[in-house]
Amino acid sequence: MVKYGWVVYNGHLPGNKFRDFAEWIQAAAKEKNIRLELIKNNELLALHQQTGGTIFPEYNKRPDFVVFGDKDIHLAKQLELLDIPVFNSAQAITLCDDKIATYQALSAHHLPIPKTIAGPKIFPNPSALETASFIEAGKMLGYPLVIKEAFGSFGEQVYLVETEQGLIDKIAELRERPFVLQEFISSSYGTDVRLNVVGGKVVAAMKRTSSNDFRANVSAGGSMEVYQPTKKEIELAVAASRAVGTDFAGVDLLFGPEETPLVCEVNSNAHIRNIFDCTHVNVATYIIDYIVEKLQEG
Repeated sequence: MVKYGWVVYNGHLPGNKFRDFAEWIQAAAKEKNIRLELIKNNELLALHQQTGGTIFPEYNKRPDFVVFGDKDIHLAKQLELLDIPVFNSAQAITLCDDKIATYQALSAHHLPIPKTIAGPKIFPNPSALETASFIEAGKMLGYPLVIKEAFGSFGEQVYLVETEQGLIDKIAELRERPFVLQEFISSSYGTDVRLNVVGGKVVAAMKRTSSNDFRANVSAGGSMEVYQPTKKEIELAVAASRAVGTDFAGVDLLFGPEETPLVCEVNSNAHIRNIFDCTHVNVATYIIDYIVEKLQEG
């Protein structure tokens, strides 16, 4: 029987968002008589030596499972190597954390996404920026276009570029930071849909809208309202979650031409307070129920 687990969150990020997620998961577990301990990632150091890898310092009690509310992929992998079930898996977090990897997985599964071009690897301090391929990419995608840094959250590190010179200037500014170029979906300007998927089912959905920004993120000032997704949107969100291997995820969809849904992003560490405030659905309860079911199965 599942009795004890950990929720891992980042110990060095400012603000309370990440601990807040952990506390919601902890409270949902308590309702099921499961004790969850909140642990910062910096309190679990991976120790590697000839006798094998372990966690330092050692904890007296081994968890039945770990809810991994962070992007410390190497730590998540180390816990898996110790045969501790981790939700989401290190591989799923890896695919979601890196937008280049996300779009590779989505396109490999032939899911509808905006046309996306992965930027090349650029080492620090290049002698000169080769621009020919970027200029061709801009012509192919059209302007305005979106530049997204491969690593970023809350709609940050996402830029709308209006001209070819703006494209070159922004890439020169990013330099060695990985990025993608993406077609701008004008039909979804300032609007998207967040669907929370748990165990292959959509459990909550909201529409996010911004009146003064092409990004709809609530953390960037957008508003939210309860949304009833279509069958096509539900199927797409579930397929996107499966494509990157998440047990639970926040899947963001855009409204393409004629309102055809497109996958914008898949978030393995999606925060759940906003969607509760909007829909009154506690996603944490679904996450704990799913984990208990999976552990009982095997």
